[in-house]
Amino acid sequence: MISPARPPARRIAALLTGAITLVVAATGCGGGTGAGSGGGKVTSITALDYYTDEPEHTQWGEMLTACGRTAGVKVEQTSVPPASLVPKVLRQASSRTLPDLLMLDNPDLQQIAQTGALTPLDRFSIDSSGFAKGILSAGTYGGKVYGLAPYVSTVALFYNKDMLAKAGVAVPRTWGELKKAAAELTRPGRYGMAVDANATFEGTWQFLPFLWSNGGDERRLDTPQAARALQLWVDLVKSGSMSKSVLNWTQADVHDQFIAGRTAMMVNGPWRIPALNKDKNLRWGVAPIPVPRAGQSPVTPLGGEVWTVPQSSSEARQEKAAQVLACLNNSSNMLTLAKQHFTVPSRTAVAARRAEQVPSMAPFATSVETARSRTSELGVRWPKAATGIYTAIQSALTGEQTPEEALRHAQRFATGN
Repeated sequence: MISPARPPARRIAALLTGAITLVVAATGCGGGTGAGSGGGKVTSITALDYYTDEPEHTQWGEMLTACGRTAGVKVEQTSVPPASLVPKVLRQASSRTLPDLLMLDNPDLQQIAQTGALTPLDRFSIDSSGFAKGILSAGTYGGKVYGLAPYVSTVALFYNKDMLAKAGVAVPRTWGELKKAAAELTRPGRYGMAVDANATFEGTWQFLPFLWSNGGDERRLDTPQAARALQLWVDLVKSGSMSKSVLNWTQADVHDQFIAGRTAMMVNGPWRIPALNKDKNLRWGVAPIPVPRAGQSPVTPLGGEVWTVPQSSSEARQEKAAQVLACLNNSSNMLTLAKQHFTVPSRTAVAARRAEQVPSMAPFATSVETARSRTSELGVRWPKAATGIYTAIQSALTGEQTPEEALRHAQRFATGN
């Protein structure tokens, strides 16, 4: 799957900002294409997503087909590479050829909604009850819900059960326990801990649980709370408990290190579980991200894609698209999709059912209840802050700057001061 933590490495914030005027002008008179774009009966609608990989593309195609059948239309699915989706949406908006149903990575929703290209879902009376607060926030702009996610994901701590048992180490729950466990698990050819600290939004994504759980905030990066969170990662690298190569590792690389036995613990997402299950010799477990102090709950970021209904001159096509969107987000289909993609259903009750069925999903389902949308505080200004954060991580882990210096620089970058 295109994991929520695998967004395009560089967002196109500048392109979005420059295109806002053009898009707003165009969307007011936009309209769908295909059967029923006029005043006749709607027999088909179009959908755009970035599910280009298999089996994800086929799985989503089958679900769209099934929900289209329920709504009485054929859904014509188009999938483009993740980095191409938002530029394509902007071009379609300017040429009045937006799809009837549009999938967006949740951090992109506010930027697209700001252009006027999307329709608030309350217009269609779509049921959004039972969704965790953070999940609804991920689909909200200006106080209105524009997108709903059938499922979401976040990150947790994976650990090698045999390595911990042999070293007599308990699963760490706090930062102090994490540092101690990582040190005791480190051996020649093996590190105790691994994260993705690379210079992309993935690096920011992995750092957010540590930043947020310690009271840090992307609205103000140059705080003692933020510096202490970054100092934790610096200490792990300096002590040799974490490889300096984390500066270049992707989440897939971190997973490969764990599978190969070169790290005893890692931060990663539930989409890694199918591959972990294939290794019959690997005994692994998963726990919530360690927190600064005992008794706290981790605050983790929400990943996942939201489905939206673009603006259109055809109310009939919009109604059919909304019916399909509602179908994608019903409890039964949420559970089906979550099983296929190893994610967490967005309705809390369905997530609890999923955790009962698959215990390894329980830490993710629990964390999702208090998880946050990356755009909840800064909205369209999030990409700049995210860039400042991963730049600060790089500077601090290389020793180029102290965590305090790196985060002061990140704050100046994020605010333009």
